[in-house]
Amino acid sequence: MPHLLADWALLDDGFVPEVRVGVADGVITDITPHSAGADGERLAGLLIPGMGNLHSHAFQRVFAGLTAHTGGGGDFWSWREAMYRAAARMTPELYAPVMAWVGKELLKGGYTCVAEFHYLHHRPDGSPYARRVEMALALAAGAATAGIALTVLVGVYEAGGFGGAPLSGAQNRFSNSADDALRMAESLRTQGMIGVGLALHSLRAVPPESLRRAADGFAGRGPIHIHVAEQRAEVEASIETLGAPPVAWLLNHAAVDRSWCLVHATHASAGEIADAARTGAVIGLCPSTEADLGDGIFDFPASLEACGAFGIGSDSNVALDAFSELRLLEYGQRLRAERRNVAVGGAGHCARALWQQAARGGAAACGHSAGRIAKGFSADFVVIEPTAEAAGMKPEFALDAAIFGAVRPPARHVMVGGMWQVRDGVHRDEAAIDAAYRGALKALAA
Repeated sequence: MPHLLADWALLDDGFVPEVRVGVADGVITDITPHSAGADGERLAGLLIPGMGNLHSHAFQRVFAGLTAHTGGGGDFWSWREAMYRAAARMTPELYAPVMAWVGKELLKGGYTCVAEFHYLHHRPDGSPYARRVEMALALAAGAATAGIALTVLVGVYEAGGFGGAPLSGAQNRFSNSADDALRMAESLRTQGMIGVGLALHSLRAVPPESLRRAADGFAGRGPIHIHVAEQRAEVEASIETLGAPPVAWLLNHAAVDRSWCLVHATHASAGEIADAARTGAVIGLCPSTEADLGDGIFDFPASLEACGAFGIGSDSNVALDAFSELRLLEYGQRLRAERRNVAVGGAGHCARALWQQAARGGAAACGHSAGRIAKGFSADFVVIEPTAEAAGMKPEFALDAAIFGAVRPPARHVMVGGMWQVRDGVHRDEAAIDAAYRGALKALAA
C-alpha cells in the first residue's frame, strides 16, 4: 500500500507533525517525521495507535441495558442470573454474527484488537460439541467478518464457588478442566488465524491445584488472564476459604509475570497493587461494566504511583468505544479523589497519558504487537478529527477533547493490520453485519 501521511501522529515521545508512515504486510516499516510535501495517502487529523480491548464477553451484549430494574434484584449476583439465561440460548450459528457486530462497533470506537475471555464452550446441556473448540471458532469467524484482531482466551472453569462447590445449571456449559483448556488452546493455535491465551475464570471457579496446573502448562505460550477481586463478597470468601484476599493469594501462589492480566482488581489494596506492578502484570480495568454492576472503583492513583501497567476492556459490552471507557475511568477517579486530572499525575495532558498507557497495556494483554506507532509494530491505527472546539489548537488539546468533549465516538478511520476497516465513521460491511445481528437477536428471543 502507499505510504500514509498524517497531519499529526502520536509517537512515543508525543505528537509530531507531517509524519510519513510506511506499511507492508500489515506491519509498520518506516516512520519519517516532518515530511511535508512527501507522497502518501493524506490523513487529515490525528493518527494515534489503535486501542487494545483486553477484556470482552461478546455474548453479553445481547442483553445490554435490559437489567436496569429491580425485578430480579439489584446486585451483581442477580445480574449474573440474566447472564446465565443469555448464555444458555447462544449457539455457534448465532455467536458468529454477535461477535461480528460487537467487533464492528469496537472498531468504530477505536479498538483494533480484542481479547475474548471465552468460557462459553459447550452445548446448553453441558455436553461438548464434536469439535471442542466449536464456539471459539464461531468467535473467530465473527471477528474475521468484522476485521478486528482477535485473541481467544480459553477458559478454565471447574467449580461453582470457593472450596470446590459443584457446578450447577447454566454453569455446566462453562465446565472446562485445566487439561481440557490446554488441549483446546493448542487446537486453536493450529488454526493459525487468531491469537490464543488462557482464561482462568476466577479463584472461586478454578481451585488452587487446577490453577497451578493450567498456568504452569501454559507458561510462555501466551497471555494468561483472571477475574480477581471484582466484588467485596469475593474478597471476603477468599479470605475465609484461602486465608488471604484474592490478589495477595494469587501473587503468593502463582508465577505471575508480565504475561498475566489481572482483570478488575477493584478491591485490591494499595499494597497488593504495588506488588502486582512489580511483576509486570497488566491490570485490566472495565469502568463501564464495573459501574453498571456497582462493583466499586479501582485505586488508580496507587497503580500510577507504582508505575503499574494497565489497559481497558469493554467486558459486558454495555459500552463499545475506547474514548468513553477512558473518560469514565478518569471521571470515576475524580469523584473518588475529589480532584481533577488524576491520570496525568504531574504536568501533562490527561488524554495522552491515558491513551498511550492503555494502548500499550491492552496490546500486551492481547498478546498483540501493537499499541505504538513504531517500526515493526502492527499497522493498527485510528484517525480522529479535532472537535470544533479544538480546531486549530495543539494536537494534545484535540486528543483531550476527543475523550472529554466528543459528542460521539470520534474515530473517523480505523486500520487493522494495514487494512482500512472503518472509513469516514462507517464500517466497510456495516449493513450486512447489522442485518445478521438483528436476525441473531430475533432468534435468541424466540
